[in-house]
Amino acid sequence: MKPEQEQALKAHLQAIAQILYDDSDPDALQTLEGIEMTVRQKIQAHVSPELGNFLLERLQQQSQGDPEN
Repeated sequence: MKPEQEQALKAHLQAIAQILYDDSDPDALQTLEGIEMTVRQKIQAHVSPELGNFLLERLQQQSQGDPEN
């Protein structure tokens, strides 16, 4: 990954983390176990589906010969 891509990724992840934190139960974030469970739940509910959809769309574009891949 290029340094500028890594920097952009970090900035986007910080923004995503803030959104997910704001949507979390503060009581669940009082222990390491609670933090881990909250992070896992948020990733499974919000992040992974979006990544999967994005990658599926890219795969479909490639199989159709779309030059934007």
